[in-house]
Amino acid sequence: MSEYALEIDGLHHRYGETKVLDNVNLRILPGQIVAIVGPSGCGKSTLLKAILGTHPPTEGKIFADGIPVTGPTRNVGIVYQNYSLYDFLTAEKNVAFGLKLDETSLFGRTVLFPKYLKKKREHLRKAREFLDQVGLEHACGKYPGEMSGGMKQRVAVAQAFIMKPKIVLLDEPFGALDEAMREELQMMLLKFYQENLIAKREGRRPNYTILMVTHELNEAIYVADRVIGMSRFHTEGDQGATIVYDRPSPVFRPEDPRDFSKFIEQREELRRAVFDEDYIKDRNKYVTFWNDLSKLAEDQSMLKANTGSAGVVGPSP
Repeated sequence: MSEYALEIDGLHHRYGETKVLDNVNLRILPGQIVAIVGPSGCGKSTLLKAILGTHPPTEGKIFADGIPVTGPTRNVGIVYQNYSLYDFLTAEKNVAFGLKLDETSLFGRTVLFPKYLKKKREHLRKAREFLDQVGLEHACGKYPGEMSGGMKQRVAVAQAFIMKPKIVLLDEPFGALDEAMREELQMMLLKFYQENLIAKREGRRPNYTILMVTHELNEAIYVADRVIGMSRFHTEGDQGATIVYDRPSPVFRPEDPRDFSKFIEQREELRRAVFDEDYIKDRNKYVTFWNDLSKLAEDQSMLKANTGSAGVVGPSP
């Protein structure tokens, strides 16, 4: 088991003569929820496809839990903006479908039918547990046509996590939802993060490690504990887009008020560092996450020594 859920080393990607991504390096710890933002066409989706294993990079290596990603693997899951559900299956059967394909065969489902029925009941039980975790315990028997957009996206999230991947990619998963549904799913991610913190305190490996692409800066800072910005607006931008921003973001609990004024400063910094094409800077100027994390750990240690307790004010190392 690796120290990191995801590692990207020296990733470059080109389409013919077009340079898309240049020397992308990234390490994500288990239990982190990381948001990626950047201008349209900067290569965010290309990066996700490389991590997923469907579009191998031109150069560089990707590891999920220390295992090289050379193609699609169950170590990496994904949830798309468009719901990946089967209309003819109920919510619980949609969630259990991946387990069915992974743990049974056509031979087993026909010739060894009694044994398969026992396995099927186990798959459905696990599916109901995951639907309960995303707040859909009441909707197990509903078909996609009977569910709202937010409900369908929750089912898709359960679909991805039931396979126990080391990291789940969210590709603008809330983009097609209205504001109310979007807020519901943001709250779900905040609950996942709190479950991760509990797991860490108990010495367990967190269940939810997420890399999410979003075009909403408020959403990125609100639901993630770390925000990454990609763009070409740096001194070597002619070579392709890369990570030009990587910093912690404040940690919010589900019960905290939705006070976006708390991160105006970081939002404006993101706009300038990532989206301002007239602001050309060194690509590493705002890539400070690991230094910031070390400083945060030192500050929390001092707080604990002085007060006897340590509050969570940022990403948990």
